[in-house]
Amino acid sequence: MTLVLASTSPRRRELLGQLGLGNEGFSFEQVSPDIDEAYLEGETAAEHVLRLAVGKARVGLDLCRQLPEPVVLGSDTIVVLGEEILGKPLDAADAKAMLTRLSGRTHRVMTAVAITDGKQTLTRLSETSVRFSPMSAGDIDAYVATGEPLDKAGAYGIQGLGGCFVAAIDGSYSSVVGLPLVETRELLYAMGCL
Repeated sequence: MTLVLASTSPRRRELLGQLGLGNEGFSFEQVSPDIDEAYLEGETAAEHVLRLAVGKARVGLDLCRQLPEPVVLGSDTIVVLGEEILGKPLDAADAKAMLTRLSGRTHRVMTAVAITDGKQTLTRLSETSVRFSPMSAGDIDAYVATGEPLDKAGAYGIQGLGGCFVAAIDGSYSSVVGLPLVETRELLYAMGCL
């Protein structure tokens, strides 16, 4: 069996690596699945993020059929403010607009994880509440100028500079980073990868 992470995210790679603690033989490959991440009309935020995680896992499986018995893990993270999904910003102006909306407010971060071997697909969903401190226009401009927000859902990375704006979280920190450790570990055990 070959475990494969269907993501090239360095954050997800690091988090998945942590799950091998105490297991000398733990290793995994990585592939980069390309899927359409567009929101489907009528889809809830939870349905959306679960569909994307499953899609990444399945496309990832297609990318690594040459590996012996591939088991592929896909994940997706979204930021939800009210009922609106805030994806990755289109540009710096979009990042500033998102951060302005998040400033001083509480939002939800949903991360879905899916694992498949082609015969069965298992999923888990983690939801964390995140409260931002108030941010001045100068704070937002300075943060966006670093470039960090431009490839992050909701225009921030809790594990990076964006963490200085997070006043509180209720839920899984690793889920906000991009891979909920407890839920992922459960899936790995269920598929016989740990």
